[in-house]
Amino acid sequence: MSKLAIGESSLLSADHVRSLLEWIQEESSGAVFPYLACMAGTALSPGEAASVRVQDVTLPDGEFGEILVRAGERRTVPVTPDIVGVLRRWIDEAGLEAEDLLFPAERGGPLASSEYKKAWRQARRAVLSSNEVQAGLGEQVSSLRDSCLDRWLEAGVPAWGVAEWAGVSASWIALRYPHRCRMEDVEIDWEHLEEALRLPDIPER
Repeated sequence: MSKLAIGESSLLSADHVRSLLEWIQEESSGAVFPYLACMAGTALSPGEAASVRVQDVTLPDGEFGEILVRAGERRTVPVTPDIVGVLRRWIDEAGLEAEDLLFPAERGGPLASSEYKKAWRQARRAVLSSNEVQAGLGEQVSSLRDSCLDRWLEAGVPAWGVAEWAGVSASWIALRYPHRCRMEDVEIDWEHLEEALRLPDIPER
């Protein structure tokens, strides 16, 4: 198995993510909650999320939106309606303008990693079991990205599509999440395959 691979038991489940974010929403202030919620729903890296500006997001009410990621190769990432709602409320609450960072610190400038990492550590201790904490489950904030990418694959988004949204290669996705790329999990239409590969009739000599 590749050193890049991450096992299913090392991934935060959807329930874990939901509970962690609920705790952070109640116990933190400023941009910390919307920042982490955005990462959980779009699989942006911490650095990518910190650099997003309000003008980079399209947030139609009650529908899927998108975020333009300018770091590296420009790409767009879908935003689910629930995350759209979180971001719309945050922008209104913070009084942000189009050119502002989407997740600024309280005194302006980019959100400091120390702020969201502190909230994340506290949430893990409060929400996860002692065994889960000791096992290192969700130890890094970037675990939100891994969890989101895994859920996209689980939902049936093709590996190449997940790769495009994540800004990585399809081979990276296959190596990172081997449990989502197993042949035994693929339903093959053998009759269609036979028909597609059928050779033209060749007369016997």
